[in-house]
Amino acid sequence: MERHFTVTGFVVHEDRTLLLWHPLLRMWVPPGGHIEAGEEPSEALLREIREETGVEASILSTEEALGIEYPRQLPAPYTILLENSPETPPHQHIDLIYFCRPAGEPAALRKDGRFLTWVDKGQLERGEAIPLGDGGPAAPAPDDVRLLALRAIQADRDWEG
Repeated sequence: MERHFTVTGFVVHEDRTLLLWHPLLRMWVPPGGHIEAGEEPSEALLREIREETGVEASILSTEEALGIEYPRQLPAPYTILLENSPETPPHQHIDLIYFCRPAGEPAALRKDGRFLTWVDKGQLERGEAIPLGDGGPAAPAPDDVRLLALRAIQADRDWEG
């Protein structure tokens, strides 16, 4: 099966994470997408977050800096997932998962018909359904999204501490 490299970013602010409604998947997911030819994973991640949400973000470092000038150390993902893509032709995504913060004061946005919302830790812990911004039906975040969002919130707290 063909595989593509993708990136996903859990953007955390004040014990909340930014999720968007994916119309094809019909579920809440964090921003992300394919890594384009010649792009570093971190460049693709920040581009995808900006394009999908309008939020300028920075990556929370999950590794210790080596303190060397060359070769340059790239930000490591928190984890890597292998997912089946709903797109055609059938393929899989090797998805590099990062935890991020907004660079400035963020706001929930609606852009290009995609609904965005900040989901708080309590909602995620309880597995609450998240309502669509247009009054459409509510849906909970999938279990993998919920678990990673909660870990991102904890990583943000630990990073501050």
